[in-house]
Amino acid sequence: MLRSLLTRATAPVVCAGLLWTAAPAHAQDPVRARPVSSDEWADRATGTYRALQDHLYEGPDHHGLYLEHTPRQAADPEHSYLWPFREAAQAAVDMQELPHTGASYRHDAAERFDTAELYFTSGERPGYESYLPSPLGTGGDVYYDDNAVVALTQLDQYEATGDERLLKRAEQVVPVVSRAWDDDTTKACPGGMDWYDSPHNNIRATNVTALSAQLAARLHEHTGNPTYLDKAEEWYGWVYSCMREAPGLYVNDRGDDGSTNETLWTYNSGAMIGTATALYRGTGDAAYLKKAVEDARGSLAYWTEGSRLHDQPAVFNAFYFKDLLDLDAVRPDPAYLKAMSAYADSTYKSNRDPSTGLFRFQPSNGGDYDPTAPAATLNQSAMVQIFATLADATHQRRQPS
Repeated sequence: MLRSLLTRATAPVVCAGLLWTAAPAHAQDPVRARPVSSDEWADRATGTYRALQDHLYEGPDHHGLYLEHTPRQAADPEHSYLWPFREAAQAAVDMQELPHTGASYRHDAAERFDTAELYFTSGERPGYESYLPSPLGTGGDVYYDDNAVVALTQLDQYEATGDERLLKRAEQVVPVVSRAWDDDTTKACPGGMDWYDSPHNNIRATNVTALSAQLAARLHEHTGNPTYLDKAEEWYGWVYSCMREAPGLYVNDRGDDGSTNETLWTYNSGAMIGTATALYRGTGDAAYLKKAVEDARGSLAYWTEGSRLHDQPAVFNAFYFKDLLDLDAVRPDPAYLKAMSAYADSTYKSNRDPSTGLFRFQPSNGGDYDPTAPAATLNQSAMVQIFATLADATHQRRQPS
């Protein structure tokens, strides 16, 4: 995922960037948020997706890939990195769930999963690389969080279509992320997962471990394979015991030097909620449901205070809200959809360029609208996901039981 967001060397810069937007020109107010209908969310998703395709999608002549930004920046590679591409793939998956028009996006979604394989490298240490390997690119490191989220999207598409190939692809990622587990018992809080596949890695990251646990838990639901359950419980347990600062709030990583990076992100909250929910569904153990609810309530109280949601990267909020709605399907709480709707409505009004349909944020990928900033595949795709998910969720709630 975004190196500028997560690397320890730049964490203070990112935090400073978030502080720049501590008093946004437009602050969300969940209590007063105007209700938005399912049809309106669908229209917003459609327009945002169209802008993504018009301005950032490179088309079949360029292997179905995406640009990193528009306009292209001097430091941009020829095509996007893996993480933004994954978010564009997830956007197409979510568009399939639109009421009335979802079927028209099935071709786009199917194409994304074939294109994603261009980032995959085989060999002794296989995995999806952060950038396209030869012949299309120079390749990149295998980041374990990237691999986990690619597999989670493959599972989403499997659930949407029943295509067994996607389930098998997701299963093939488990050995990749399993390599990340640190078995050095001399370290503080032994366990946890390395961030990327390199001897230079020096952190064990919450995002990798929690997202990999979520992947294993969901695979256990689909396959009944007890190995996946064992991994999910071990990985989830490490994050819960070693990284939990408060209910629903998990610090970012532990360094091999004994230090702790206490930065908080919404998607780390979400991954732990989503994992506990999946473990509850897969085992029937009410203790997992209790933990999911505690983390959901604790995180929501924190993140909805002031401008915190507004300041978080839009893509992290997409993860978080969808995990909340996953829990909502098991243990309903209207606060989850209310918070998501308020954020989405305020961001649509404050961060969208009406002339192009493109969203712009601060360098942190969240916060106030910056008219000088390039639009990014990462952020545009995140907003598609949020609007499409809301269109589906609000449509379901108005259906007769």
